[in-house]
Amino acid sequence: MLEYIIFLGLFFIILASGFFLTVADSDITLLWLCKFGKPISALKNNVIWITGASSGIGEFLSYELAAVGAKLALSGRNVERLEKVKKQCVLSGKLDDKDILLVPFDITDFSLHSECVQKVINHFGKIDILVNNAGRTQRAMFVDIELEVDRQMFELNVLSSVSLSRIVLRHFIEQGAGHFVITSSGAGKFGAPNSASYTASKHALHGYFESLRTEMSNSNISVTIVCPGPVFTPLLEIAFTGKKGEVVGQKHSPQDKRMAVSRCAYLMGVAIANKVDEVWLCLQPILTVYYISQYTPSFFRQVIVKKVLNPGRVSKMRDGR
Repeated sequence: MLEYIIFLGLFFIILASGFFLTVADSDITLLWLCKFGKPISALKNNVIWITGASSGIGEFLSYELAAVGAKLALSGRNVERLEKVKKQCVLSGKLDDKDILLVPFDITDFSLHSECVQKVINHFGKIDILVNNAGRTQRAMFVDIELEVDRQMFELNVLSSVSLSRIVLRHFIEQGAGHFVITSSGAGKFGAPNSASYTASKHALHGYFESLRTEMSNSNISVTIVCPGPVFTPLLEIAFTGKKGEVVGQKHSPQDKRMAVSRCAYLMGVAIANKVDEVWLCLQPILTVYYISQYTPSFFRQVIVKKVLNPGRVSKMRDGR
């Protein structure tokens, strides 16, 4: 009887491991919550402000949230694109025109942050969730990066989110509740080659918002850090290089191994609804790499990176190739 139980246990472990290594596209906690946790519909009537909402993950997250009746404030620099996103959200049938507020602005103009926060509060009466999603990626070798590129990357990817969040935090404290969501990256978990400025900016986001989480641990204010891997978004077209004013200007190939942006947005929605501290969203084998780097850091650096994955292979994996 004992042998039978052990056999069954091992069988299910192997079965689960096989599923994880071939099918899983998010960490184990989020996979569980997709089946047994709160659905995205739990966010109905929440006022959710999304920066970087005119394209990519921010755009598709807007559609997921609109479909369940969340009220939206959408920000970005491209007013025409924001108008199209709003129109698509209204077509979901759950929202009226007044339920979606467009707040177009350059998020690196910190002087506008207080004004924009007040605009959202004046329209909806509150903010329940701030999704810090605005940002750009970058491709260049460490030795070739001009310091001005580092500055621009940090202003956009880090300081803009920090500045906006500090203002919104005062509102959250006053109303006694709130939720920050930060779009980080797999590059926020380990050092991605050929992207030092971008990688450093994502690590910085973890530092800032993990500290905020600790400070707010006895309050009703939550922090969710989302770490996507390769996703089909237009980010590579506008990615920084190592030189000021230069962009990569490349499009992803349909053959690239990347997560569909709609799937990424759905998983992100589940994470927000369940107030998960941190989630990893990516296809295999990168998901397994996340786990190895997180739980066996020395083995990962000394064996996996040096002997199995060279910088060239890691770069190709990061770009879905």
